[in-house]
Amino acid sequence: MRISARNQLPGVVTETTSGAVMAEVVVKVEASTVAAAITKSSLDALGIKPGDNVTVIIKATEVIIGKE
Repeated sequence: MRISARNQLPGVVTETTSGAVMAEVVVKVEASTVAAAITKSSLDALGIKPGDNVTVIIKATEVIIGKE
């Protein structure tokens, strides 16, 4: 699959939590974790489960950085 998003982070699913409509997928990316909220139907359609190798794809129009 080829996509235009340049921010692609390979990782491993460590946890999934499903609700009635939405699901959270937690992915270990190197020494960090990334959590994504997706629909439960997408979770089921992709068959995502802990231990799966996945790619976190980030497509954003803006990034905000804060510092105190």
